[in-house]
Amino acid sequence: MSDASPLYDRFAAAFVRGRLARGDLGALPRHLAEPPLGLLSPEDLTALVELGRERGLRLHRYKRTMGLARVARVLGVLRGLAPASLLDVGSGRGVFLWPLLEAFPELAVTATDRLEHRVRDLECARDGGLESLAVSRLDATAMPFADGSFDGVSMLEVLEHIPQAGRAIAEAVRVSRRFVVLSVPSQPDDNPEHIHLFARADLERLFAAAGVRRVRFEGVLSHTVAVANTAAAERVPA
Repeated sequence: MSDASPLYDRFAAAFVRGRLARGDLGALPRHLAEPPLGLLSPEDLTALVELGRERGLRLHRYKRTMGLARVARVLGVLRGLAPASLLDVGSGRGVFLWPLLEAFPELAVTATDRLEHRVRDLECARDGGLESLAVSRLDATAMPFADGSFDGVSMLEVLEHIPQAGRAIAEAVRVSRRFVVLSVPSQPDDNPEHIHLFARADLERLFAAAGVRRVRFEGVLSHTVAVANTAAAERVPA
């Protein structure tokens, strides 16, 4: 029985197209494979999703869940900042990425993760027709990008996982021209992968060490959102 949970249909369909194009799960019908993704009808998108399910693809990462407050807040921040390009560090399963791409369909987004299988899935979505999406596998503490490569950097629920958190902040500042926006838990939780709990003063200190003097904070349901102005950052040598 198929899962009737609503999906981000366009992104799920793009993943199915990209994944089936690799050829090891059977052929993709030409009328679903050849047109640009944006020209497919809602019925075509549904057909792709159902075909993916029939071929055994897991599409749970594309579920539309109740909107997360931190995601909504960061999207609101981005609307005000109107970036031309964005590096999303730690895109993972897409909890932030899919709402981001839906809210900003023309924004050039580079999605990243350190895990190979997640990067592979992101590449399938890109190859399936998400033309504004680029994908990179990287270590957040040593990014393979030149200084100021992106208008902004987003890091949602990432920093608390990284042993060298200060280095990750410094790298985000280095590759951004205008801003870094991030969210972290503001209260202890039972996630064993969370190795830090940051107070606002901790984040201010990390950004200051990276040359950033202007950081504003917003609180959202057990999380802190920080927005750092990197335009006037005193770039710290690596």
